[in-house]
Amino acid sequence: MVDQRRQSLRRKYLNLGLGELAAAAVFAAVAVGFVMPRLEGSQDCAALAPLLVILVQAGAYWLLARGWVELEPMPARLAALYRVFRVLDVLLLAIALLGVVIWLPDHSGAAVGVVAVWVFGVVEYVNYFVARLAYPLRRWPFEVGKWRRPQLVRDLNSAR
Repeated sequence: MVDQRRQSLRRKYLNLGLGELAAAAVFAAVAVGFVMPRLEGSQDCAALAPLLVILVQAGAYWLLARGWVELEPMPARLAALYRVFRVLDVLLLAIALLGVVIWLPDHSGAAVGVVAVWVFGVVEYVNYFVARLAYPLRRWPFEVGKWRRPQLVRDLNSAR
């Protein structure tokens, strides 16, 4: 029974990890191929960089968590690294916001897009380090308001 649950979680974590890494790759590819050639300045990088960093961290977390899920707590060194990420990500988001404000595009559509990308980075940060925001669409309205602790935070709290 425990092994069956572990295998199920390992599959779920594989999907989550690969999904986050794929999302980072898609955002990067779209930015490089479509957005950057059309924007002048650094606003796209300022908005996109924290989102990509957080998505890659999240993807790596899920893939690494496959090794300890249902067996043992998160390894202490990895937990220490993700505790540093939790602080550095806030600094990265703050610096990026400054960059977004300084280099905000004149065109309102581009400005909305740049701000939306930065906000998505904030949402991803909250989802991994503050409160779980990601749920299946049917359950989302009922679950998101409960402000449950994300799995990463639970793993950090139980690390040896």
